[in-house]
Amino acid sequence: MTDRPRIGFVGVGLMGHGMAKNIVEAGYPLTVLAHRNREPVEDLKKRGAAEAGGVEELAAASDVIFLCLPGSPQVEATVAAILSGEPAGKTIIDTSTSNPVSTRALAERCAAAGVTLIDAPLSRTPKEAWEGTLDTMVGASEADFERVRPLLETWAGKVVRVGEIGAGHTMKLLNNFVSLGYASIYSEALAIGAKNGIDAATFHGVIGGGRMDCGFYQTFMQYVVGRDRDAHKFTLRNAHKDMRYVVSLANESGIASHVSSTVKNGLATAESLGRGDDFLPMLSDVVAELNGIRRTDR
Repeated sequence: MTDRPRIGFVGVGLMGHGMAKNIVEAGYPLTVLAHRNREPVEDLKKRGAAEAGGVEELAAASDVIFLCLPGSPQVEATVAAILSGEPAGKTIIDTSTSNPVSTRALAERCAAAGVTLIDAPLSRTPKEAWEGTLDTMVGASEADFERVRPLLETWAGKVVRVGEIGAGHTMKLLNNFVSLGYASIYSEALAIGAKNGIDAATFHGVIGGGRMDCGFYQTFMQYVVGRDRDAHKFTLRNAHKDMRYVVSLANESGIASHVSSTVKNGLATAESLGRGDDFLPMLSDVVAELNGIRRTDR
C-alpha cells in the first residue's frame, strides 16, 4: 500500500465523512483537516486517518487533496492556502458544488504553480456517500481523469468524465437546476392541491409509480407524506447558493434566465424567512405557509 498516493481531505461534513471513510478503508494514507464537529474527525482517526491542524500542514502531507466545501468562496480560500506552500506536483480534486467561472480561474492559477485542479462534484445523498455509491461528474483531461479514477471509485459508483476543467461543475449546476426546479414545482402543485381538496397523500398516490416518478421525487415525498426529516439532507441554504451560481452562469452565457431566476427567488424567500437550515423537501412547507396552508404534523 505504500506506493499509493497520500490523500488529504478538507471538509468531512455530511458528504465528506462518508467519502473520506471509503478512501481510508480502501487502503490510502489519509489526512483530514481539523473540524469544529469532532465526531467525523474522531471516527476517521479510529479508522486510521491522521489529523492536520491547518490546510498548509495537510497539503504538505498529501499528494492528492480532496475538497468538499460549501461553495466557491471556501474553495478559493483553501486553494490559496495550498498554493502558499510548495505545491508543485500535487493534485486538487474539488468535489464541492462550485461556480465554473471560479473553477476555471483557479485552474489557471494552479497550473502556473505546477498543480493540477480537477472538478468532480457529487450527486445523491450522504447515505450513498457512506455506502460508496455516489455519482460524480468530472472535469479533467483524459489523462488526469484516468489517473485519479481509482480514487474516485472508492466513494462513487458512477464516475463520468463530462469534459475539461470546469465541465464537472457546469454539469452539476445543470443537474441541480433540474432537481431544484422539480422541488419548486412539487411544492407549488401540493399547495394548489391543498387549497382544492387534494391532500399530499392523494397527490402522491397518483404521481408515485407513474411516468413523473423518479428517485428525487420519492425522497421529496418521503418527507411530505411520511414526514421523514432525513429523507433528503440538502439544505435550502445550499440550494439557494447553487441557484445563484446557475443564474450567474446563465447571465454570463447570454441566456435568458426566466425559470432559473424564479426557482432562485423562491429559495431566497425561504432563506430570508429563516428556513435556510431546513432540508429541501421542507420547501413544500414554506410554500404552503406562504399561501396560508398550515400542517399540524410539521
